[in-house]
Amino acid sequence: MLAIPHWLVILLAGALAAGPLLAIVAWALVLVGVERSVRSVPTLRLGLELARRRSPNGRVCVVVPAFNEAHAIAGLVASLRSETYRQLHVVLALDRCTDGTGDVARAAIAGDSRFEIVEVDSCPDDWAGKVHAVHAAVTRARTAREADYLLFADADTLFSPGCIASAVALMQHRKLDLLSLLSTLRHERWFELVVQTAAVFELMTHYPLMQVNGGKERRAFANGQFMLFRRDAYERVGGHAAVKKALLEDLALARLIEARGLSAGLFLSAGLFHCRMYADWRQFRRGWKRIFTECADRHARRLEVSARRIRWLGTLLPAWMLGAGLLGAALEAGGIALPGALWLLWGAALVVWIGALVRIATLANAPAWTAPLHIVGAWLTANLLGEAATDIQSGKPTHWGGRQYHLGVEKP
Repeated sequence: MLAIPHWLVILLAGALAAGPLLAIVAWALVLVGVERSVRSVPTLRLGLELARRRSPNGRVCVVVPAFNEAHAIAGLVASLRSETYRQLHVVLALDRCTDGTGDVARAAIAGDSRFEIVEVDSCPDDWAGKVHAVHAAVTRARTAREADYLLFADADTLFSPGCIASAVALMQHRKLDLLSLLSTLRHERWFELVVQTAAVFELMTHYPLMQVNGGKERRAFANGQFMLFRRDAYERVGGHAAVKKALLEDLALARLIEARGLSAGLFLSAGLFHCRMYADWRQFRRGWKRIFTECADRHARRLEVSARRIRWLGTLLPAWMLGAGLLGAALEAGGIALPGALWLLWGAALVVWIGALVRIATLANAPAWTAPLHIVGAWLTANLLGEAATDIQSGKPTHWGGRQYHLGVEKP
């Protein structure tokens, strides 16, 4: 054994203990926050049970905007054709499609009278493309005009049988004007396995379920993949015409609902509603940069702060913790005896860190084995946040839905 001063051993042990100790505190707080938020809000499974006890009623019109969604539209139509809700109609708003989306959709519909297609050939300069397509469907389709509930969904989503009845039952049970779902995402491609959970976790850090659903510091939020409105509430806030320029119309509508004093809820779909958000890494980067940008109200400094925080919490702190353990093992192998308490601390930090990540992965419906990959996913998510901030500062336009949008300079 190497002969080194006792005080140096203590100093070295303290340095090695700092990372694990900070990791325990930080990730224990994360785990507590996640559990509090999740346990305070039911999932759509409650709506499923409510619908079994008593069938909900009211005419529901599902409105789906689709810009070049030939690869996804058949799956959506098939899932909606399997829906069990009796008073259901669907309007597909085909927005300037050039890839044969209409032909694929008509073949999938196969004459089902519950479906209607609205063709949108152009978009005014002062409208966002998706918002205009939805507005066109709502105003032009008779079934949309006569509906008691308007459900806006994305073309890359899939409904499980009973999803709509469950949502309506939960909305009626909780007396909501707007009900939105966090979809169960797919985890097959590398960026879905490595980065997606970290990106969603970052988003929900800013919009925790507990606060979105009426906590002390309420934060208005909705997910545009699934937004179910009561007709009167939708009209009261002015509908999509009131947010015609918004690149994140779901957040804009949620804020209008909050401003009018109406009630809203956000729930986990718990496997009753699925989505694959992006087909490749390029689309993933571009899409999440848009989401982060709009959620930060186009403030570059907010995005930069978020990037530093998630990089520290998700990558640098765990790396410090893991590095401390490896260095401690190397020192022991070199004959320097370290206190046994240090190893207990390191083991506890590893358990807390992995435990928190496994819980987050479980809630995101990601494989448990992807939990340690968060150390990479957090770094890449921080990069997306940083890129979004740089885009704002440089005036780089956003490309979305076949159009280009200039965000302008950072807001003061």
